Amino acid sequence: MERKIRIGQIGIGHNHGDGKMDAFRKFPERFEVVGFSEDNPAWLERRGNLPCYSGLQRMPVEKLLDECEAIIVETEVPNLTKTAAMCVERGKHIHMDKPASGTLEEFKHVLDTAKAKNLVMQMGYMYRYNPAVLKTIELIREGKLGEIYSINAEMSTFHSVDYKKWLTTFEGGIQYILGSHFVDLIVYLLGEPQRIVSFLKHTKLDGVDFPDNNLAVLEYEKALARIFVSSVEVNGWGRRQFVVTGSKGSVSILPMERRTHMTYSDIQITNQPYEDVKIDIPVDDFSKDGRYDTMALDFYDYITGAKANPFTYEHDYLVQKVLLEIVKGGTHEN
Repeated sequence: MERKIRIGQIGIGHNHGDGKMDAFRKFPERFEVVGFSEDNPAWLERRGNLPCYSGLQRMPVEKLLDECEAIIVETEVPNLTKTAAMCVERGKHIHMDKPASGTLEEFKHVLDTAKAKNLVMQMGYMYRYNPAVLKTIELIREGKLGEIYSINAEMSTFHSVDYKKWLTTFEGGIQYILGSHFVDLIVYLLGEPQRIVSFLKHTKLDGVDFPDNNLAVLEYEKALARIFVSSVEVNGWGRRQFVVTGSKGSVSILPMERRTHMTYSDIQITNQPYEDVKIDIPVDDFSKDGRYDTMALDFYDYITGAKANPFTYEHDYLVQKVLLEIVKGGTHEN
């Protein structure tokens, strides 16, 4: 019989918090969800009565830490890193939602503490668990794509005025909140870029002034990676994509979720310059319902030692380093 991990959630203010709680509660044979902690009346009124929190005890942070082996950190974004630091200092494994907040040094403290205490640190970058992304990683490892020289990533949508106003509170605006997903994947596949060129444009549509139309180019010895993120792209959701091109073949994931579609081409299929020849690769849809399930199951396996986390402490540090350089805009040499 599998041992149960006693787990709780600190904060319900993160946009993914209810989805994460729902995922962990799907697996009662693995997780005993002790309760959650939230003191903000506004969040309690808005989300405290959601079905995912039904029947759970709301308790003070100290009591939750005393009773749990692992913590799901789902505070509002500005409080993520300091909450994570508190948890690892108390010896708790953590699932920490994205993106990390605060300074790079503050986030490094979390990572260093977790590593020193042999604690699991799982960041909440959901596309790590997208079946099409996992298949892409598999093809790369098998050498099917050859040497990677191009990645094109787009993560856009058309946000409401209220959401845009919320985004004004973050340096880099939408690039910080959504672009971070692709920084995570690109750094995992290509490592640290030699140079970053970042364009942060303010369209000021709806009278909201923040970086809402952004492009980052990451330069490597032979490869270029492009991340385009916009809050003002009509039907941007349907064009969210991740395209990886190598010397032997290419993969396209378009759209990324809720109708996930993956195609593959290689030089055995076509080597003509003006042909569009590709094959569909069947993958499970990365839908809203269930998109965090594999993440929760992996968290369990990381804690119990059934598998190693491929996204290391060093990887998570590098992702945050690159992200913070991108959101500052301009050019950065490494």
